[in-house]
Amino acid sequence: MTALLYLDGVNRSFDGFKAINNLSLYIEPCELRAIIGPNGAGKTTMMDIITGKTRPDSGEVFWNEKVDLTKHDETEIARLGIGRKFQKPTVFETLSVAENIELSLKADRSVWATLFARSSSVVEGKINALLEEVALLEFRDKLSGELSHGQKQWLEIAMLLAQEPELLLIDEPAGGMTDAETMRTAELFKKLAKKHTLIVVEHDMDFIRALDCKVTVLHQGTVIAEGSLEHVSNNKEVMEVYLGR
Repeated sequence: MTALLYLDGVNRSFDGFKAINNLSLYIEPCELRAIIGPNGAGKTTMMDIITGKTRPDSGEVFWNEKVDLTKHDETEIARLGIGRKFQKPTVFETLSVAENIELSLKADRSVWATLFARSSSVVEGKINALLEEVALLEFRDKLSGELSHGQKQWLEIAMLLAQEPELLLIDEPAGGMTDAETMRTAELFKKLAKKHTLIVVEHDMDFIRALDCKVTVLHQGTVIAEGSLEHVSNNKEVMEVYLGR
């Protein structure tokens, strides 16, 4: 199968510190991939490079095997179909859940599209479908600020889906969630992976176990192990650098 996202021999240093060191990563379409590693392993820098926030010093970063992401900025990369969700949810708390989604909907900004704006019924249908996907339909008219932390995370995921991304980069979604919310989020991600590709950076091992997907372990900016959670957990190098054994 062809790679949707392909990083090969990527390097990035900051003031002499090598944040990314000969990093290679291959992600297939509709794959759910978990990325784990200790603080400073290069997880955030890797996502910054994929989304165009940071340029690599060397190496290749290709999208759909044809597009060189190192030649595009953040806005262009987002338009290509790469969406990113940061750790802290950033919803508009004074707006309703539905209004948050409406602001996020991917829209054609051309003059022609503006003259013939989509009917409100089409917009409502899209909003309801997205909220149903993240199990928030019953809260559509509620103020976003009144949602629980977990529900805000789901709303932000729906806002990201409204942009119709092919790849979702999600940073530590389980942080601050209850156990029930964590398991529900894992089920949501497995469902989303039927239509989207997801790269999930996370520390919560129970959440990673629930995702039941391929795991990539980063350390000092490079991949040290890949495979099932059970496989990487039994890797001697992973035990030493990540699990502290």
